Amino acid sequence: MQVPANVDYEKATSVQHALALLARFGPEAKVLAGGHSLIPMMKLRLAQPELLVDINGLTELCYITRKNGELRIGTLTRHAQLLESELASEHFAIMHDAERVIADPIVRNWGTVGGSLCQADPSEDLSAAFAAMKGTMVIHGPGGSREVSARAFHTGPYETVVGPSELLTEIRLPIRPGGGSGYLKVARRAGDWPVGAAGAAVWLSGAGGRHMIADVGIGLTAVGATHFVAAEAEEFLRGRPADEESLARAGEIAAEHVRPVTDQRGPADYKRHLVQELTTRVLRVAVARARGLAS
Repeated sequence: MQVPANVDYEKATSVQHALALLARFGPEAKVLAGGHSLIPMMKLRLAQPELLVDINGLTELCYITRKNGELRIGTLTRHAQLLESELASEHFAIMHDAERVIADPIVRNWGTVGGSLCQADPSEDLSAAFAAMKGTMVIHGPGGSREVSARAFHTGPYETVVGPSELLTEIRLPIRPGGGSGYLKVARRAGDWPVGAAGAAVWLSGAGGRHMIADVGIGLTAVGATHFVAAEAEEFLRGRPADEESLARAGEIAAEHVRPVTDQRGPADYKRHLVQELTTRVLRVAVARARGLAS
């Protein structure tokens, strides 16, 4: 039986209490939210914190709301809540697309949005989705709060900009007119980590049969994309017609700039091919939704 090493446990009663505990123990403390990643790592002795700071009682961090032209998501929001949120789906269909393919109902009922992002797994679905939507992360620490772009949040595999005495508290997504989004994933079985996945958010300008891509975000996961972003494909698309030729070329460019590795989920060449296909297809979905032609 896999048994974690001995660890102290504290249940935080407020955000400030949690921050005080984290500041006291520094790098030897870990935040316990859903625990679906941390607990297995502790059982395997890949993580051996001295203190677990349980934040599950901080209901003030569990919400999905619209404020000041942004969709705001509390870090303790469960995956199932985000999946079922009509407000989130209304403005960002990519949220529903991504959440419905994450794990299974048991995990989604307890796993948290913030926990998934802070785990910083290179195959994380939401990291690519929030990168595509150009979200902002709100981080609280001893000196107050600061905001970090979702695209700068992850510094490497299992690493983020959140310091040992800090806590991710909120994700903010700007609500802009003329937008559409989507998320597509290929996995070996339902709910598994992706072999490859792509998310896209597009904002169109123009009318009639000639829409131009005013802005675009493309997120990729499990394929070695820097900061989960297909930056070169985005740059190519801005200002171009939202037609099949442009979208197909963007898929090719995205595939040219990823660095997939061969592993148990597939060879690198196959993953690169997936990037091209998934990027093109999810851009089609996002453009169709932006035009109001798909739900």
